[in-house]
Amino acid sequence: MALISILFILLLIFGTPIVFSLGIAASFTIAAYDIPLALVAQRIYGGLDKFTIMAIPFFILTGIIMEKGGIAKRIIDLATALVGWITGSLYLVAVVAGTGLAAISGSGSADTAAMSSMMLPEMKKRNYNIDFAAAIMACSGSLGTIIPPSIMMVVLATISNQSVGALFLAGIVPGLMCTLFLLMSGYIRAKTNISESKDIHNFSFIFLVKTFIKAIPALTLPVIIVGGIVGGIFTPTEAASVAVIAGLFISLFIYREIKFRDLPDIILKAATIASTVMLIIATANIFSWFIASQQIPQKISDFMLGFSDSKIWFLVNVNILLLLIGMFMESISAILILVPVLMPVAIAFGVDPLHFGLIIILNLSIGMITPPYGITLFVASSIAERSIIDVSKKLILPLSMMLLVLILATYFPQIALYLPTNLLGYK
Repeated sequence: MALISILFILLLIFGTPIVFSLGIAASFTIAAYDIPLALVAQRIYGGLDKFTIMAIPFFILTGIIMEKGGIAKRIIDLATALVGWITGSLYLVAVVAGTGLAAISGSGSADTAAMSSMMLPEMKKRNYNIDFAAAIMACSGSLGTIIPPSIMMVVLATISNQSVGALFLAGIVPGLMCTLFLLMSGYIRAKTNISESKDIHNFSFIFLVKTFIKAIPALTLPVIIVGGIVGGIFTPTEAASVAVIAGLFISLFIYREIKFRDLPDIILKAATIASTVMLIIATANIFSWFIASQQIPQKISDFMLGFSDSKIWFLVNVNILLLLIGMFMESISAILILVPVLMPVAIAFGVDPLHFGLIIILNLSIGMITPPYGITLFVASSIAERSIIDVSKKLILPLSMMLLVLILATYFPQIALYLPTNLLGYK
């Protein structure tokens, strides 16, 4: 374990891409243990030879279609009609729009890019604090990994042999809690900064009805995706492909914001992103297999149980560990490496595996907004043309709200388990 960890960390320090760091570290360690290197190719293939993983490229493609095809714009317009009349309106619009987009794309970075490119210019015009605006954009974008359909959830469910539908349902209540708490942070910020509360306009029922009617086609996507999976109509992979077809139909024939000539570029962009993710999954499978073959999870479990049998102590330490790892590692890679290690330990401590999966998702979602890695923070900062350091200084309030949700979801399991238990009969 020490050899593979040292090699992996050294390769990352020297700037080696994570996909190569995972593969090289695992391959050298396997060779050192006199295990045939042919096993590397077998595990790479085995890591991708899962039907559920095929959902990932489709969800990525759906996110890009959403951004380019006018779906994101209609969601943002509806959010503006819903909360645009409240103090700090554009902060609140960002949060509500982030929630709506999260229910479509499953990608935090795609949601952040779509919202930031549309909203940040308007926020600059209205004299909003652009650093706080970028910070709350980053936090809102991270909801894409908590609220179903989530690519991270698909990966976690696949490698931990859990129901994707149950994990999707487990993320709904914590995701909506994050939405509510982020709305509070935007409102508090605006109330304490007079210049950011001047743009209040009266609520318009007519405007709400108009934007809702225009957004109806876009709102059908989360119903199709989540409803189809939870209702047992189709698998996550089938749901993702249906979402692509529905998204294309809406964008091409209803909103008409993309043309057939745009499709090659859209598909190429999706393929580029998806190939990177799939390569990480493939190489991380070698890593995970070696850890499991050396009985590392069992050894860690025995050590921690011998040190303390407190479930609370274990969850405190896991949260700290995952928050730190999320600051430095890509989320899917972290799931692939850590879940095989931590899940058996959690079960040994009596933690429900579905609840523990949700805890991992929440932690790594927060990792997406914390520097230095923080992918959604990086995207929002880049579009805002502000440094990550400046934006990070304004993260304290919204980040503390998300940490509060993490604490509540960690120590009150029913927050995650209520819907799976009552709708799917999960036990």
